[in-house]
Amino acid sequence: MDRESFKRGLKDGVPIGLGYFAVSFTFGMMAVSGGLNIWQAVLISLTNLTSAGQFAGLDIILAGGSYWEMALSQLIINLRYCLMSFSLSQKLQRNISGIHRYFVSFGITDEIFGVSASQEGKVSPCYNYGAMCVAIPGWTLGTLVGAISGNLLPAFMVSALSVAIYGMFLAVIIPPAKKNRAVLGVVLGAMTVSSLFAVTPVLKKVSSGFVIIITTVLVAGAAAYFCPINEETEEEIHES
Repeated sequence: MDRESFKRGLKDGVPIGLGYFAVSFTFGMMAVSGGLNIWQAVLISLTNLTSAGQFAGLDIILAGGSYWEMALSQLIINLRYCLMSFSLSQKLQRNISGIHRYFVSFGITDEIFGVSASQEGKVSPCYNYGAMCVAIPGWTLGTLVGAISGNLLPAFMVSALSVAIYGMFLAVIIPPAKKNRAVLGVVLGAMTVSSLFAVTPVLKKVSSGFVIIITTVLVAGAAAYFCPINEETEEEIHES
């Protein structure tokens, strides 16, 4: 086991876990207030680990939607994780076995992918395990506490907690954007494309899941074309 990578993952996973706790707290409250049991809300968070997917799925459950509606919505919303998995599979060390890749793929979220992709050189799966050891309990415990608390907190506090994940995500992307112009270009490009989908009348009708996928493909593809990473250079950085 690569203990140094694991410790670094634990350290980088702390702000992620704290942000997840705040957001999943709201999910737990909404789930219980909608009629789910506490253990059902906790089980959803423990086995899914997807904020947008869980909130969308909760709406479908509470509305009595069909399995097909649930499957299609989750496919659209979470399809971006396939793109992240493809990217991260190239970032992992080459001698990593399939079982490790499966475990790493389970813990891929927007934020964990962000900190993993920002690492220099190849990434050890132990780094992801370290981040997951903080992020998954944070997401699950937040759901538990929120489910137990019910509707005790005022509405303004619940709204404030739901914003915490955005501040946490900014903390993930800003440091590498300062060091690398290519990363900064990707961040600005993603903001521009997503803003177009938000304000353009025709594009506003596209679902949020497809917006994420389209933005990722366009911006990441442009970055790969104009700012390619030399594989030999990357290996040299890792060895040094």
